[in-house]
Amino acid sequence: NFGTFNFDEPNFYLKFINDRLPFYLSDDNFDNFIAEYQQENRGITEQVLHLTCFQKYKINALLNENMMGPNRTYQYKFTFDNCTTRLRDLVKKGTDSLVQFGNATDKKMSFRDLIYIYLNQNDQQWSKLGIDILLGSNMDAVANPYQVMFLPDYLMYGLDSSHLNGQPIVSDKHQLFKTTHEFKTKDNLTHPLFMFICLFVIIAFLSFSKNKMVQKILSSSDGMLVFITGLLGILVLIMWFATDHFMCRDNFNLLWAWPINVVAAFYIHSRRDWAKKYYLVYGIFLFLVIIFWKVIPQHLNTALLPIFLILILRSLIYVFRKK
Repeated sequence: NFGTFNFDEPNFYLKFINDRLPFYLSDDNFDNFIAEYQQENRGITEQVLHLTCFQKYKINALLNENMMGPNRTYQYKFTFDNCTTRLRDLVKKGTDSLVQFGNATDKKMSFRDLIYIYLNQNDQQWSKLGIDILLGSNMDAVANPYQVMFLPDYLMYGLDSSHLNGQPIVSDKHQLFKTTHEFKTKDNLTHPLFMFICLFVIIAFLSFSKNKMVQKILSSSDGMLVFITGLLGILVLIMWFATDHFMCRDNFNLLWAWPINVVAAFYIHSRRDWAKKYYLVYGIFLFLVIIFWKVIPQHLNTALLPIFLILILRSLIYVFRKK
């Protein structure tokens, strides 16, 4: 198991956030492995690889070498060097690069598309929103047939269509344990897009109310929303420049999550000219982001659109309201 890590590692959470947590190779007997997966209700599909005796010996030798001292640990990288890619590379090294890996999918898919497949199965729309905010444009690069095998299912699909010396490398395949997991059905009422649209409609309706208490509440929420966008911008910058997460770099969410908003939030109802100019520019910029949505070289989550409209509406009301 190349996916083992130690919770007692010094500065565990800091290393995890910075993508510097060491993972290591561990071993166990097959019965324990089966029992653990059955207990966790995780499916197991076995592929028997058609290898020569020497290739089997070499893979075994490589694993034993990996188990020795510092060789056990490695710097885990989610998309490029993880517990699945290590197995892919092990097969490649064990066959002296003679294996011809096949296509795990007929479609051209980005790394983000591949992650979406699993999130959509369980209706993890809020997780998708968080991922789309934190992970930058590198996630939208099309993964080649070798790279898509960073996910266990796609390693299996890739091996199914791989060949060694002109013969299929998988000689047999059968299911050892079938999971009884049921995927969640899609719930539109809890979808962030639906909830943010409802929020926009409510705020837009209340924005034209003459009730002083309503306007006071809206004024407080204005600063809070702008402050949150600023915090998100700071988080994006930290993940981009202060960590080793490659997929967090080149993040175009900074087009709307301006870090300086953490300061500007306290001036959203100021009578100073610079504050009004700031929010006028911010509102126009958000409008331009919407206009050029399709040409921005990064997938931005559509659930953000109602939030943009709220920010534009409240910024313009603040800028053009009478003294």
